Amino acid sequence: MARADTLRHTPPPGQGKREDARVEWTDGAARAALRAIFDSAIAAADPRVVLPPALATIDRPRGRTVVVGAGKSAALMAQVTEEAWSAPVEGVVVTPDRHAVPTRRVRVLEASHPVPDSRSEAAARAVLDAVSGLTEDDLVLALISGGGSALLSLPAPGLTAEHKQAVNRALLASGATIGEMNAVRKHLSAIKGGRLAAAAAPARVVTLAISDVPGDDPAVIASGPTVPDPTTFADARAIVAKYQISLPEPVAAHLAAARDETPKPGDPRLARAEFRLIATARMALEAAAAAARARGLTPLILGDALEGESTVMGTVMAGIALSCAAHGTPAAPPCVLLSGGETTVTIGSVRPGRGGRNTAFLAGLALALKGARGIWAIAGDSDGIDGTEDAAGAIVAPDTLARARAAGLDPAALAAGFNSYSLFAGCGDLVVTGPTLTNVNDIRAILVAPH
Repeated sequence: MARADTLRHTPPPGQGKREDARVEWTDGAARAALRAIFDSAIAAADPRVVLPPALATIDRPRGRTVVVGAGKSAALMAQVTEEAWSAPVEGVVVTPDRHAVPTRRVRVLEASHPVPDSRSEAAARAVLDAVSGLTEDDLVLALISGGGSALLSLPAPGLTAEHKQAVNRALLASGATIGEMNAVRKHLSAIKGGRLAAAAAPARVVTLAISDVPGDDPAVIASGPTVPDPTTFADARAIVAKYQISLPEPVAAHLAAARDETPKPGDPRLARAEFRLIATARMALEAAAAAARARGLTPLILGDALEGESTVMGTVMAGIALSCAAHGTPAAPPCVLLSGGETTVTIGSVRPGRGGRNTAFLAGLALALKGARGIWAIAGDSDGIDGTEDAAGAIVAPDTLARARAAGLDPAALAAGFNSYSLFAGCGDLVVTGPTLTNVNDIRAILVAPH
């Protein structure tokens, strides 16, 4: 149980500036600081903050303004666009269940995530219908955010939604990176990999995107429906072989035939398509760093695109935190180590329990820290949903392992059984935000206090 937040500052004599302030970090103070840092990162990517300035820079068209979109932020982005755009709008967006918000002119559809369903296919068809028959005088505002790939799921000719569901499940369990998963998805789709922008031609297309992928590659965000696709059918086949994914026979045949390649750079149908990033993990981490400084912590951003196996990443981060505590490198306490990106959980043949990549990361971190004094951590998905759970992530404290064992839990066994959610639920350390309606991937912060 977290104790009351207590920060004690001793100002230097004779001056208003603090030159050698001493801060006493209690468990409650550390938890409160970490939660404030995490919340600041999410707030920096809120569509209500980042979208209006971007819309203000776009010239109004002589013709229609058609809004289309897909992702966890799509409905809120549509609502903001209706309020900020000075001309009439129309269109349709698709967002996951429980992510819809009221709109006046733009239709909001809901569909399944992370595995698409029949509503995903219907939504993709509705989006394509919305951009059909446009002219050079018209403007398409494409509002794209994380989750869009599963939500816009229109199978290529000869494939079915069931085929794509099977491939998505296999990809999610394989340990493939988000870029690799999307390279396969684009070559099974009739809307991804630039096909949406091609369908909107000759209208101007301006994509406003919130990035949830390491590296912020426009071709990877939501599988790049409005940008050229540099990947090929051969790339998709290589990824399937790399992870030894068993494909339904029609899918294997489609990838082998390699007909109707995705639009590539230089395709004339995409000549009037623009892409603009309005929120990224780096922006969120910079906001987190500012929140840390305001609380007397020295922030160190280790990277905004870190990838790797979740528990292994937790072990690595524990080593860095212990180095800070013992040697003051790469940062001297009191400090906070910040990172973003997307780790992976490779399930293999083990029947998993409950948990996502952030609680898996934290389980690995806690086990490697072994109850080290003065180190706390938070990790969570900025969309508020770690994997498919009802928590964004969790908090690790110096006594996490001790409290878990006192509750009759075996932390190592739970981590090995992909049951990290149960570990932190049993300790009362889950972080529950509900859907945040944005998504700039994972936010991790490790607080190292002086002994």
